[in-house]
Amino acid sequence: MTSPDLLLSPVTHAAGDVCLPGSKSISNRVLLLAALASGTTWIRGVLDSDDTRVMLAGLVKLGVSLSRESTTEVEITGGVPFAQDDLDIFLGNAGTAFRPLTAALALMGGHYRLSGIARMHERPIGDLVTALRQLGADIRYTGNDGFPPLDIRTGAIDASQPVCVKGNVSSQFLTALLMAAPIHAGRNNQPVVIEVDGELISKPYILITLNLMARFGVQVQRDGWQRFTIKAGARYRAPGVLEVEGDASSASYFLALGTIGSGPVRVHGIGHDSIQGDVAFADTLEAMGAKITRFDTYIEARGVNVARGEKLRAFDTDFNLIPDAAMTAAALALYADGPCTLRNIGSWRVKETDRIHAMHTELEKLGASVTSGPDWLTVVPPANPDAWRSARIETYDDHRMAMCFSLASFGPVPVTIQDPDCVSKTFPDYFNVFRQLVSA
Repeated sequence: MTSPDLLLSPVTHAAGDVCLPGSKSISNRVLLLAALASGTTWIRGVLDSDDTRVMLAGLVKLGVSLSRESTTEVEITGGVPFAQDDLDIFLGNAGTAFRPLTAALALMGGHYRLSGIARMHERPIGDLVTALRQLGADIRYTGNDGFPPLDIRTGAIDASQPVCVKGNVSSQFLTALLMAAPIHAGRNNQPVVIEVDGELISKPYILITLNLMARFGVQVQRDGWQRFTIKAGARYRAPGVLEVEGDASSASYFLALGTIGSGPVRVHGIGHDSIQGDVAFADTLEAMGAKITRFDTYIEARGVNVARGEKLRAFDTDFNLIPDAAMTAAALALYADGPCTLRNIGSWRVKETDRIHAMHTELEKLGASVTSGPDWLTVVPPANPDAWRSARIETYDDHRMAMCFSLASFGPVPVTIQDPDCVSKTFPDYFNVFRQLVSA
């Protein structure tokens, strides 16, 4: 059921401080790692959203000992195998839960049936399943080949040969294999070698995975981006207390506000030592004309005032490393001084929606001229204020569409966001925070 439309009247200025919710990428990785690790982990700053609730519900159903001290603090006592080994588990549209749990349960053993919403059943998982089958996992498609839902049964796992996984569709497939590998390496004292076939996309997300695995006591040997080795006997051990960084992808919207609404906007929860690749979006904003200042625990953005006719610098940029934050750049193209091109964004096609199609369609509604291809998008901003058109923006049940198009309220016409509550996937309070920062 969709939520009522949200009308955003034009605004001219943005300033203030925002404390980010926890990173989705870090939160769901850490929740699973803590469940796999021996000992107790106290996790602080966990994102409270649809995706993390799905992961937590799945872990509870699996018999993991878990308690919530608050909406953002979780205590987990882990260890493998999990207590329940014959279950149906519903995982919504949470790729950061579905892919890693598929790999972990396949290597752990048992009988599990994993499913999600209709869109999750359209998101490819074939490359991960193929890789797990190479190891001897028994995984069957119960719908369309290559897509969830899945039936996972105990298989004869053997890692005597390297396992190969394609890297050009989603980095979550490699992340899933890496996170699951110590289950086998520890129980069977056998190393697991993972080789990447072709170009690996979204490399910063793999660095997040490796960093967090190390926090839980497993050091992965990396040979470039093509070969990863988990040593025989590798086991996860609870690190004690672990703090989750603020979400760098969500930071992109607020740094963008400071960039187009004069600022300053200070975004707390990430800093210059963040382990998240999307923090590099600040470099993109600098190239577009923003003044970015990086501190230990926050980043500040000051910029132009587009409501007064000031422009951002146009760009032609490869966004392969930061595909989520790149969506924010596409929205900012509305305020550029010329055509803007986003390249190497093919992964957008298999996200919560086909984001290239969605962005193309909705930006045109506002008066932009848009062209796109398999892995690129070019946006020509409206020629003048009169060329802008008031529009109802469809969000496609995609949280990032709703948050990106909030930035369109700096144009000269009202903008209506359909189903604004879809932001609950990662940032349930987004529009309340947004309103506190902007003014007419």
